[in-house]
Amino acid sequence: MSQKSQLFSKLHLSSPRGGIDLDNRVIVAPMCQYASENGLASDWHLMHWGNLLNSGAGMFIIEATAVVPEGRITPHCLGLWDDQTEAALADKLHRAKALAPKVPVCIQLAHAGRKASSAAPWNGGQLLPPQAGGWVTVAPSALPQLETETSPHALTVDEMNAIKLAFANAAKRADRMGIDAIELHGAHGYLMHQFLSPVANKRDDQYGGSLENRMRFPLEVFKAVREVYAGVLGIRVSASDWMDEGLKPEEVVQFGKQLKALGCDFIHVSSGGISPKQKIALGPNYQVPFAQLIKAETGLTTFAVGMITGPQQAEDILSSGQADAVASARAFLYKPRWAWEAAGVLGGKVAANPRYWRCLPKEAQDVFLDIHMGQR
Repeated sequence: MSQKSQLFSKLHLSSPRGGIDLDNRVIVAPMCQYASENGLASDWHLMHWGNLLNSGAGMFIIEATAVVPEGRITPHCLGLWDDQTEAALADKLHRAKALAPKVPVCIQLAHAGRKASSAAPWNGGQLLPPQAGGWVTVAPSALPQLETETSPHALTVDEMNAIKLAFANAAKRADRMGIDAIELHGAHGYLMHQFLSPVANKRDDQYGGSLENRMRFPLEVFKAVREVYAGVLGIRVSASDWMDEGLKPEEVVQFGKQLKALGCDFIHVSSGGISPKQKIALGPNYQVPFAQLIKAETGLTTFAVGMITGPQQAEDILSSGQADAVASARAFLYKPRWAWEAAGVLGGKVAANPRYWRCLPKEAQDVFLDIHMGQR
């Protein structure tokens, strides 16, 4: 194409200590692998991360990583809550990075709240009882995700303060191992989203009721992390619960404005996850209007995500100003070199290990950047 591709233009993510530069606007979105024991990163992660760091994407986001053991979605989810989990994650990540070009790495820090203690998706994804390896979950209110499940424990303010501290401590650990950015998980029905949504939050104290009160705990978590972490810090949000009585995009705009005032560097816009009663209008670009609204109303650097699978589709989202970057997860599981293909279609350039340079068809030979490992 004659005009320079927006998807393969650089993007600067600012932060108090200077920020990071992305070579392109393709983001590998976080995707749970359910490959850990006791929260420890495994050889699966080494393989998976090394693969995606060679994908050509501008930034790679590590899956939802629990800040406390009881915050894991499943017993096999990744964690970052003590020296052991930090050491395992650092070891696998540093080894994966040694096999790939220099690509900024972000980690998604998370607490699953009432959606914790669940079976892996291929085992039904339902809440696990203690005898099957589960545990008592926590939430803003004693309301289960599914009516058939055991009710979670409603958090006290002291317990909420402990969770905020756990997020801050996990951020310190991520920073110590050289991770380039942090994304807080405020989407998909997990704990921060549970506080935001009137569907899950029925509290009658300063953390429930009005939007101002429902935003309070997520904003306090963000503030606690920002106070200890000067790197690039963003958040993933569900911009709609897809329910009449649920969280609305206009409320998430207000949340975004508060986040920006606290020093948020990017917002990653998804939707849904709070209830099985949601009615999502699935289709290509189905979440892009939410990203467009939030970008326009808040001015935050915005990532669009959700059924964005074609190179020209992604290019059109950016060239029309609907978002600043495009994130994909399942597309990269299906096509780990999706960004190479997009670069070939759009006239872009990507970085990859020189061992791969011989693989491209003749018409795409100019896709790879001329790099030297470890010297970019």
